[in-house]
Amino acid sequence: MMKSVLAIDPGSSKCGMALARRSASGELELLWRSITPRAAVLTRINEALAIERFDMVVIGAGTSSRPLVEEIREACPGLGLLVIDEKDTSLQARERYWEHTPRSGWRRLLPASLQVPPEPVDDFVALILAERVLLS
Repeated sequence: MMKSVLAIDPGSSKCGMALARRSASGELELLWRSITPRAAVLTRINEALAIERFDMVVIGAGTSSRPLVEEIREACPGLGLLVIDEKDTSLQARERYWEHTPRSGWRRLLPASLQVPPEPVDDFVALILAERVLLS
């Protein structure tokens, strides 16, 4: 049985989003990820639903989560919502960024742990939130 979730890392101006599923064999597959303006989250939820029907929305319990949870509950009353701890996700997301975006040039010479990605990693934070639910 496959299980899919849409994970959201809520922020005040932008949100990281990741649609992932766990296959019958237990492997995690990233289907879609995005960094979305906060005002466009509901639209992007519908876009994710068009890619794959998901069982629940997982939201990081950061400071901006409560208004987003209320907004999603109101707009999508049938969707299950789960709010989970975001502890250590930012550091893990930086590492994950470098796994998905191989370093080139001088960046290959420095350890990834000493480098800050040149772009936001909110979508990778969302992926880690999805993993915490799907692989637990």
